[in-house]
Formats: sequence, structure tokens, C-alpha cells
Amino acid sequence: MYYKNNRIKQLRAFHQVVRAGNISRAAERLCLSQPAVSLQIQALEREMGIVLFERRGPNLRLTPEGETLYHLAEPLVEGVDKLQENFAALFGNVNSGDLNIGAGESTILYVLPEPVRRFVGQHPGVRLKLNNVTGRDGMKMLRANEIDLAVGSMLEVPEDLEYRPFATFDPMLITPLDHPLAELASRREITLEDISRYGLILPPAHLSTWRIVKYVFQQHDLTFTVTLEAGGWEVIKKYVELGMGISIVTDICLGGTERLARIPLVRYFPQRSYGLVLRRGGILSPQARRFIEVLEEVYQTKPALPQVAPAMETAASTPKPERRSRKGRADPAATVPSPEQPNH
Repeated sequence: MYYKNNRIKQLRAFHQVVRAGNISRAAERLCLSQPAVSLQIQALEREMGIVLFERRGPNLRLTPEGETLYHLAEPLVEGVDKLQENFAALFGNVNSGDLNIGAGESTILYVLPEPVRRFVGQHPGVRLKLNNVTGRDGMKMLRANEIDLAVGSMLEVPEDLEYRPFATFDPMLITPLDHPLAELASRREITLEDISRYGLILPPAHLSTWRIVKYVFQQHDLTFTVTLEAGGWEVIKKYVELGMGISIVTDICLGGTERLARIPLVRYFPQRSYGLVLRRGGILSPQARRFIEVLEEVYQTKPALPQVAPAMETAASTPKPERRSRKGRADPAATVPSPEQPNH
């Protein structure tokens, strides 16, 4: 009778067991004993007349009935647990609570600084945490409700997630200022065949840049050589400046002060979109909703970039143009095979 009269406790225990993957971790999160959580799950199964989990040792797997109940219970549990915050938000008070965001290093460095600065300035009481995660790790945290939302670049969107692009950026070849391709670009358009003669500096092979480069070169029956594999655009830019090779980057990482020649490659490579990654059907906290509003304010207010001419630009001497912002636009890179971790 006790458990029947405490259905929300049963659903909360069920919700946490699904999130945690086993009863032990769920009990820790709920600050309960394992037997107490087990009793709540058993009571829920008995009252619903179904089996919720397939038990395989310490790990649990949802049955089809359990999967259905989970999707029904999730918004109820989250709605009750966040009732106070949601109530306060209706009166414009979003100045407490937590906001956890997942993003890769490039996104944290180049996309989020201004939205984060504005959000923290407007809501200093919210505890904001940026989790430096990429690819599968970020999606795993999102599915486990360990982060409220993720921000990044995706080429393929799983069915249980939602991707909302808010800005796009152009592909760019970067070379040392005195590189032969820099001189050649002042006279004519650079081709993939021109690029194939020189060694490239690329991020690790499991990230998207390498895979996109490989795909585009294959489509043109060309090969390329990687002389150096380095993680992070700041590292790549530094080694290009030192003359260690050339690279193909997204122009979001170019601030205009680097001693590099920039050569647009929009003829060959797709633009890269950045967007919000959310759990489909999930309930956003007031803090997350407010951050999304700030993010969209930042990128909606920026004018569109002019059409890029196929001429060379020198990052050391040419100011960087304003970014293009296209809320809701489909990812133009969708025709490129999807990498496992689309973050560089």
C-alpha cells in the first residue's frame, strides 16, 4: 500500500535506474539503499502488471513495455522535479539552479564565448558548467541526462536526438604567407590538384575533417598526403605558421591576427554548421531555455557574409568578416559520409 500511494517515487526510481543502467548507481543518485530502489521497481511492475527490465547480471535492459513506460514517465518525473524552477521562470526569475552544456574544444573556443559571457552576465546565480566532450561521449551524456544540451557540428543525427543549426561557416585552406599556393592564389583559383602536391596537417583520423577531406579528394580521383596529425585548430594553425604543412579548416577558427594566407575552398568542401543537440521529446530546464534564447540572439543579430570570391585572403592583413547565421537551415554537409565524432 505504501508504494501504491507513492507512485511518483516509483517512477523516479524507475527513471533513475534507466538513466544509470543499474540499481546500484541509481540508488547513489537518489540517496537511497539498493533494496529500497529494488522494492520501488518491483512495486511498479506489480501494479502495472508488466516486467520493466531484462535482468542480465548487474546491468538492466528495458523490455518493450518498459521502454513505453519510460517515455511516458520521463516528462512527468522531470516536470515534478523541476516544478519550483519552472514556476520561478514563469515570473522571469532564472537566477538559480544549474546548467550543464556539452561541447567539443573547438565549439567552446570559437562558438560559445559570447553566448556564455552574456548568459553569465544576465544570470549570475546560475551555476554553469561547460563539459569538454565530443562525439559519442557527448551524446552518451545527453542521453543519460548528465547534460542539459550539447552544442556542436553534426553530419548525421540519431533518431532520438534533435539538431537545430544556428550558424554556418566556410571551409578555408590555410598556408604560410610565403607558401607557393599563396602566391599562386593571387593569380588564379586554387584547385584540389594544386593542394594534393603538398602535405596536409589534419586533426586525428577519427574526426570529421580527415574524413571529409578524404571523401572530397576521392570524388575527384585525387590523393593527399598527411605530414602531421595534430589535435585542435590552435595547434594546427601554429604548425602551419611554422611551415610544417598546409591545412583545411573551418574559418570559424580564424581570428584575423594569424600570420597565415587564407584561401576559400567553398567550391570543393561543404560549409560546416553548428547547432544545438537536444534529446528528442525531452523537457528543457528554464536555464537551458534561457541559454538557447541567448545563443540565438547572438547569432541571429549578425549579418550574412558576402559571397566569397575565389581569391586569396591574408589573415594577417585582412579583417575577419562577420559570421553567417542561418537559424534552422539544414546541414549543407549532409551529403558527406558521417563521421563518428563530428567535432573538428
